[in-house]
Amino acid sequence: MNTQEWKDKLLQLRAETEAALKTAGDSVRPVELDQTSVGRVSRIDAIQQQEMALAAERRRNELMVRIDAALGRIDSGDYGYCTNCGEDIAAARLATDPTLLLCITCAARS
Repeated sequence: MNTQEWKDKLLQLRAETEAALKTAGDSVRPVELDQTSVGRVSRIDAIQQQEMALAAERRRNELMVRIDAALGRIDSGDYGYCTNCGEDIAAARLATDPTLLLCITCAARS
């Protein structure tokens, strides 16, 4: 892939992640603690679902940061190179995760 194709892929991933963050808004709102409207087991289940939604939201926010960093590396001409040793990151690895920072050798060491 050329640089523009990687940029397009990252921008698409960013748009999908932004959409997922917007649609997940209701699932992270505080759980109602009124036992008259929700039973104890249902409330515990709701709290567990809320925690899972919050964890997913944190992962999506972290992904947005990695995407923005990758887009910055594209703009600076550093995309596709290991931030540790400067060697090329294999295209197959980038196809799996276009936000990667390390080549396979450096990733295995860390």
